[in-house]
Amino acid sequence: MSAPEWFIAFGGLLGALCRFGLSSYLKNKVSSPFPWGTFTVNLLGSLSLGILAGSGVAPSFYFFAGTGFMGAFTTFSTFKLDALQLGRRNERVTFVLYLAATYIGGILLAWLGYWAASTL
Repeated sequence: MSAPEWFIAFGGLLGALCRFGLSSYLKNKVSSPFPWGTFTVNLLGSLSLGILAGSGVAPSFYFFAGTGFMGAFTTFSTFKLDALQLGRRNERVTFVLYLAATYIGGILLAWLGYWAASTL
């Protein structure tokens, strides 16, 4: 395995552990049909990846933090599964709010992170 692959693998390990920890913590602290754990990691990941992309970090650090850590920390598949479960439970308002807030919030936060890192 080459150096970039090791950076990605190690970042992925840490990102997956952090996602599990933060999602589990929020699931135990907040009793709500809204999937706060997945929502939080995805929006935090969008902001963080925007910051990384805008800051012009070294490729090796981007492999570790962007591809590895953020790739494992954020979760598109769990986001979709959470949305599906809300729909199946007829939680229509929560379903629409979750989709809209995740997509719109994620794009805005990625843009904000990129803008902040590239201009400040």
